[in-house]
Amino acid sequence: MSVSIKTVEEIEKMRVAGRLAGEVLTMIEPHVKAGITTGELDQICHDYIINEQQAIPAPLNYRGFPKSICTSVNHQVCHGIPSDKKLKSGDIINVDITVIKDDYHGDTSKMFTIGKSTIQGDRVIDASHIALWKGIHLVKPGIRLGDIGHTIQKYVESKNCSVVREYCGHGIGKSFHEDPQVLHYGKPDTGMELEAGMTFTIEPMVNIGKRHVKLLKDNWTVVTKDHSLSAQWEHTILVTEDGFEVLTLREEEKSQIAQS
Repeated sequence: MSVSIKTVEEIEKMRVAGRLAGEVLTMIEPHVKAGITTGELDQICHDYIINEQQAIPAPLNYRGFPKSICTSVNHQVCHGIPSDKKLKSGDIINVDITVIKDDYHGDTSKMFTIGKSTIQGDRVIDASHIALWKGIHLVKPGIRLGDIGHTIQKYVESKNCSVVREYCGHGIGKSFHEDPQVLHYGKPDTGMELEAGMTFTIEPMVNIGKRHVKLLKDNWTVVTKDHSLSAQWEHTILVTEDGFEVLTLREEEKSQIAQS
């Protein structure tokens, strides 16, 4: 496994790309409401990334993906393709943004609730969100990837939810997906040891039902086999000399860092 250790110059470019990706999520939030289609959300994000940020939406035409963002609604786990389907009250949706700026990628996603939330929707969203931050707060040189996966899995299962195993976090930089793979389950003290200069995503996919998933005929959209709700949050992380930096951090999340 060949892992890219980023230079000072590369890290600065990653910071810019990460900040831009986070800003897209902040920009789109007021638009994520009942009656809008996921295709309309895609177009708004596309135009903002191209015209306002002078950046590139990484998913567009990536291995044939037809849109600029991923929108995964309710029992869709990840890689949902924006369409003419309208959002309705009670839906939960993951909006996944990746931008390329000066050849480097920033990758992040968050969950939104449409209108009045449901108990199950809130529960799976919270489980995934807290699990993400529990994983992030472990990051520092010398920690192993298995420690992160184990901590996420242990927390999620304590909330009577399950962790999807077929899809994982990943190294990121000039390439959208690099080594290492970042599993959201595992055993402590196993896997690669982290070192300063590594950049990767943590992005736990959490189901309120069983962990099993299937791929739809579009060859992109992943759904829960039991049709249960699924939630995911994602950040791009830099391993620093003494801890971590969240490259895709949004303004409203700064209190999360203070907990570390």
